[in-house]
Amino acid sequence: MIVTTKTLYDTDFNQWLEVQVQLLRDRQLNNLDLENLIKEIESLGKSDKRQLKSRLEVLLLHLLKWQYQPTQRTGSWKGTIAEQRRRIRDLLLDSPSLKSYVETVANACYADAREQASLETGLSLEHCPVDCPYAISDALNSDFWPKP
Repeated sequence: MIVTTKTLYDTDFNQWLEVQVQLLRDRQLNNLDLENLIKEIESLGKSDKRQLKSRLEVLLLHLLKWQYQPTQRTGSWKGTIAEQRRRIRDLLLDSPSLKSYVETVANACYADAREQASLETGLSLEHCPVDCPYAISDALNSDFWPKP
């Protein structure tokens, strides 16, 4: 079987990637596997968005738990809040255009975090407000800790 960059994509992704990089460096644009290269570049943006959304959900979940279960607070919760803020900040530093995406998905992230908080804490869903009680700028601020 003749190995082409298209078949290499399916059989050895890392080697395919190295070949594509070398072809780009050598300006051999006609030899690029454009179809798969485009697909991979598109997936990079989607991956950052998924990661940002996931981290925001975890952050909001732990802020809710912090606020509504003050007697259960642990260093682990505090560490998770700090880590999610740091990771979100890093994502936004790498891709500032994602700042508007945070605002776009904030309500959906909060709804998921609210539901998960109810499941994890045993508190009724009605215990947490329907609308996010935190401004996103506050949630991402390392000095912000919700009061009970």
